[in-house]
Amino acid sequence: MLPQRSSRWFSPAWPTGPARPSSVAAQLSSRHRLLLARATRQEVLGLYRRIFRLARKWQAASGQMEDTIKEKQYILNEARTLFQKNKNLTDTDQIKQCIDECTARIEIGLHYQIPYPRPIHLPPMGLTPLRGRGLRSQEKLRKLSKPVYLKSHDEIS
Repeated sequence: MLPQRSSRWFSPAWPTGPARPSSVAAQLSSRHRLLLARATRQEVLGLYRRIFRLARKWQAASGQMEDTIKEKQYILNEARTLFQKNKNLTDTDQIKQCIDECTARIEIGLHYQIPYPRPIHLPPMGLTPLRGRGLRSQEKLRKLSKPVYLKSHDEIS
């Protein structure tokens, strides 16, 4: 014969459902945001350090010292400008886009051995509009078709 179970075996150790205090849920979400902020902060600082290490070791494709100095200065100035511009971002989606852009620009720069972003060449009315709205739709299509590594380039230069 099985022993009788008391009701205390089935009662939860802490309140659940509507009786649970709302501060616990708020505390969990704030902890989650804090952990996410720390993770993105570490990732951003790592990218910043990576760019400065890259600038220190950079050699121009032409092999001339003047070109190397100019390209190193461009890398440092571009990094400082973009990181200063975006230092107050709080939206995680925008931060992720900036991180993706930075990573793409580093990889493209290393691959092609040029620090400058590769331009895209689209004629002014080269994209076909979805409907006949003219110039506004062309501007929207042009903005959507811009590669990741050029998102912030036009805003600065």
